[in-house]
Amino acid sequence: MTTLSGYRSNRIVQLMDESAEARGADWLKDSLQQAVMLELATLPPYLCAMWSIKDQDDAVYEAIKRIVFDEMSHLGLAGNLLTTIGGVPRLAGAGTVPAYPGPLPGGVRPQLTVFLSGLTKESLELFSQIEEPEEPVVADVVATPSIGAFYTAILDALRDNADLIRGTRQLTRDMSGHGAGNSIVAINSLEDAEAAIDVIKEQGEGTTASPENPFPDEAGELAHFYAFREILHGRKLIKVSTDPVRWDFLGDEIPMPPAFPMATVPAGGWGASGTAGPDPATQTLIDAGNQAYSHMLRCLEEAWQAEAAADGRRLLGKAVRHMFELQEPAQSLMSRELPDGSGRTYGPEFRYVDL
Repeated sequence: MTTLSGYRSNRIVQLMDESAEARGADWLKDSLQQAVMLELATLPPYLCAMWSIKDQDDAVYEAIKRIVFDEMSHLGLAGNLLTTIGGVPRLAGAGTVPAYPGPLPGGVRPQLTVFLSGLTKESLELFSQIEEPEEPVVADVVATPSIGAFYTAILDALRDNADLIRGTRQLTRDMSGHGAGNSIVAINSLEDAEAAIDVIKEQGEGTTASPENPFPDEAGELAHFYAFREILHGRKLIKVSTDPVRWDFLGDEIPMPPAFPMATVPAGGWGASGTAGPDPATQTLIDAGNQAYSHMLRCLEEAWQAEAAADGRRLLGKAVRHMFELQEPAQSLMSRELPDGSGRTYGPEFRYVDL
């Protein structure tokens, strides 16, 4: 029986400690549920940073937008990997939806506290640490065991248990307009699983040979880790030597774009901060964002439970629409100052609520 551990558990660390011989069907279902929660955990912080940028034509906005669409695709692929072996993704519940500030699910990168705020140097540092590969081609960070290593363990277990892959309850969506590997595709074979995991790993971390995204929207697009480091350093990453190959942040300047000064969402939300709570109009916007987010999660969960493929596609489409409905209340909140006189502003909470 699969164990559905909450995002504050140490479950991924525990799963990685299990022997290869113990990594059968239950291990895979448990691991892929954790992978689904892990992919979900990155979307709210990245969206807050993106939506805080005032000019949607800015190059930094476009770079983060590409990453957001990649992460949406990764969530879809992780869910399909789970359903193809007979599992059911769980997304809609207080125990499975990450609360911010807080850890990444499963004990991954335990030194990190993931928070929601506008675009800042601090948030960019956090994002790059989330996406950090085990062997970065630019040595400006100290590498630690990565999310990619977890996916490698999942792939190894799938290779040992390829008979589990049945192609059940697969969601599909053409997202090729956002990059070569971005479509949510059905996982009907081991080869499909290998391709999906390659996309998830290499879009986030690059490869050991190159920082470039092998599945780009545009030629020369970097993997997420390096894209975030570029913005953080304020310089393009360029190849400075071919023998030996060496990359460094010495290219054209990347200015930090003007952004709404969204403060960090406190634990428990804006009303639990110990200071003056939001006024009724602001609270209405906060509630609207939480409701749209919760609707999105419920639609996704229901989509993977649908018996008919057409119903699954319809529910997936509803989930995507609910995600886009988040932007208007989020940016409206970012234009409303907190009552503490700091000049900082509100922003979305991304809290799960029962409706």
